[in-house]
Amino acid sequence: MSRVRMSWLVALLLALGLSAPTAQAGLLVLSYHDIRDDVAPKGDPDPYAVSTTHFAQHLDWLRAHGYRPVSVQAVLDARAGRAPLPDRAVLLTFDDGLRSVYTRVFPLLRAYGYPALVAPVTGWMELPPGATVPYGPRDFTRDDFLTWAQLREMQDSGLVEVGSHSHDLHGGVPGNPFGNQTPAAVTRIWDPARGYESEDAWRARIATDLQTSRDLLERQLGRAPRAIVWPYAAYNRVANEIARGMGMTLSFDLEGRSQRADLAEQGEDSVEQDTLGSLARLLMHDNPDVRDLAGELRLDLSRKGLRAIQVDLDYVYDEDDAQMARNLDQLVQRILDIGPSHVFLQAFADPDGDGAAEALYFPNRHLPMRADLFNRVAWQLRTRAQVRVFAWLPVLGYELADADLQRELQIAASNPGEIPRLDPGDPRTLAIVEDVYADLARNSYFEGLLFHDDAYLRDDEIPGYGDGDPARRTAGLIGFTRALQASAERWRPKLVSVRNLFARPVLEPEAEAWFAQRLDAFTAAYDYTALMAMPQLEQAANPERWMRELVSAVAASPQGLEKTLFELQTVDWRTGRPIPGGTLRAQTRMLRAAGVRHLGYYPDDFLRDHPALPDAREAMSARELPYLER
Repeated sequence: MSRVRMSWLVALLLALGLSAPTAQAGLLVLSYHDIRDDVAPKGDPDPYAVSTTHFAQHLDWLRAHGYRPVSVQAVLDARAGRAPLPDRAVLLTFDDGLRSVYTRVFPLLRAYGYPALVAPVTGWMELPPGATVPYGPRDFTRDDFLTWAQLREMQDSGLVEVGSHSHDLHGGVPGNPFGNQTPAAVTRIWDPARGYESEDAWRARIATDLQTSRDLLERQLGRAPRAIVWPYAAYNRVANEIARGMGMTLSFDLEGRSQRADLAEQGEDSVEQDTLGSLARLLMHDNPDVRDLAGELRLDLSRKGLRAIQVDLDYVYDEDDAQMARNLDQLVQRILDIGPSHVFLQAFADPDGDGAAEALYFPNRHLPMRADLFNRVAWQLRTRAQVRVFAWLPVLGYELADADLQRELQIAASNPGEIPRLDPGDPRTLAIVEDVYADLARNSYFEGLLFHDDAYLRDDEIPGYGDGDPARRTAGLIGFTRALQASAERWRPKLVSVRNLFARPVLEPEAEAWFAQRLDAFTAAYDYTALMAMPQLEQAANPERWMRELVSAVAASPQGLEKTLFELQTVDWRTGRPIPGGTLRAQTRMLRAAGVRHLGYYPDDFLRDHPALPDAREAMSARELPYLER
């Protein structure tokens, strides 16, 4: 098992994450914390500590294998287009401002001539006598952190750039009415007496904290920070804009090792510089030795597959709060037992099952809130079941609280069985749905978006949309979803995009006219396509042959198997009966043998254990995927 791990919240939680999808990055950024002589080879009480010996071995290995150490200035120059980075560029970063950066790391940096970024929590450097900070296995005192004199000496050497790790954002705050502690930098604090913190109050809190940290660093070191390292990698574009306004134009998260997109910018004054998000870093976790580091950097990330379970929050919801809590515990335990890599979590309420959102599970501006539940469940799944959570939302299928507006915007469908949908050609529809996606991202934790299967148009619906041309209608709906993603990404950056696709446009290309969907267009537009590989839904006479034909059609499309998730069904909706677990196992075995990389299923009835746990585990566990760590 590799001991180098990547995750959005690993510094706070031992949560498993998947790295970014590029196998070889233009810039490798390594994230370290404490460096000690006495770190246990395995199972040290501080999982983020690295032994001095292993750290020195890392430096040796990087040098021997052609990695070129670069400074923060070199990265800024590359982003501004002034000078390219060398091949195999590597930047070393050290978080939290621990004393060992001076006593253990700095001598080695001088010996090797390696530059580094050191980002202290300035509030921890200003601890009053007797104050402590809970830090891993014990409470740290002032003596565990750098002094200002030590930080000045390192900066004056020319090897160390000092950035900010905030003043007092390295902790959790109440993130919802259920008391979940979520990262302070991105959370609207919940107060039982006043409700959620307003956006203005949140902005003021972040600005005050960053300004305090910046001013302390400038006063003590004579130089203001140019980089912000977000605690727990928790940030959003608005927070980056605040930091950028204070001169911190470079920001960092913990999303792995791909950097090409982050560095492809248009100059230091470009508006796009901060909106492209933070630079990813590879977290050094569980004292990796040189074999672990080498294995991680040589790992072919394209071999990683997804195992996704699509979950209805409608199954978790109950009017009885105690029963709802029991339902949540049952869901989390089941996901932990199955071990998928991802959960596609419903963020809307659809109690009548017509496919449209009647209410939402988060605070929002346009629909009733059935319960403030999404953030609670998503956070529990991430931190307790250690899966990546994607928010599953409709694109057009909404039943608005304003009945008159609903009548004005709803598509006049010729088939009464169609999902109630809003007209994508009306600017009011886009404005409303953009608000919904922004409200979700502003109030909730998730790492990706699943666009619901309501994003389609029949050929007799809104015939003027796209001038009636199937390809333009397909492109129009893609553009609509991209706008929704952009609205969400202002508050939740680097979202992975997934969109449902019906099977018929894959098997029958002319069916694009009946759906405004096409596989190659989806492959180009989204990170993944969730293909509804559901022979019972399609009433296939020979389900196995139908599935094999579907695989062949996907394989023939550019990047088809690389970017398509085959989503199976566990209920026959025509009869309402569960599909036998043996069928699910047989389908997943056949698909894997045929070269399918990404698999999922829907629905998961965790309250009734369907699919049965052994069947679900065999079909969807990610624990046996190549390279995936547990």
